[in-house]
Amino acid sequence: MKAADIAPFFATLQAANPEPETELNYSTPFELLTAVLLSAQATDVGVNKATQKLFPVANTPQKILDLGFEGLCEYIKTIGLYRSKAKHLLLTCQMLIDLHEGEVPRSREALEALPGVGRKTANVVLNVAFGEHTLAVDTHIFRIGNRTGLAPGKTPLAVEMKLLKRVPPQYLRHAHHWLILHGRYVCQARKPRCWECSVARYCSFKPKTPAPTS
Repeated sequence: MKAADIAPFFATLQAANPEPETELNYSTPFELLTAVLLSAQATDVGVNKATQKLFPVANTPQKILDLGFEGLCEYIKTIGLYRSKAKHLLLTCQMLIDLHEGEVPRSREALEALPGVGRKTANVVLNVAFGEHTLAVDTHIFRIGNRTGLAPGKTPLAVEMKLLKRVPPQYLRHAHHWLILHGRYVCQARKPRCWECSVARYCSFKPKTPAPTS
């Protein structure tokens, strides 16, 4: 993607969705951290179905710990890898209490030190909960970065670093969600829906996918 096309690319996405939001349901930074931790290799819809039952009962580190391993597993057993996620979440809750007075820390280093929390999860929490200009590169953003030519790279970290350099500052706050939603619903993995893409004119992907014939 040409440098001159990046600003209009994001301006177009912004015009269609000025205030994009995560599709995970949460009301506090801890609920967000929990939901993102549970979302690895799972859909947001699936995580939301579990947390809508979990959060009314346990939505603080201490309340999660009070459930215990088997009790927590009962709430999240519909999510893939739920036993390992339960173990990580319980360890994270204990660390939040021991090291952070039960609060979600606002630094990348402290977040990444939590069990089950990697760079992507830390970036989501920093961006969504605290408004930091971070970009969590999931499979959608990795694909779009390479497919469109916006930020080509061989690893998620390489794509992230290039995005931070190429995305204009005024769009960094919401770039993460614009790209995820675009990848989820338009620039899909198997067949990008180029015929209905609002930013196709700025994209380097060729040949563009034609509209299906009925």
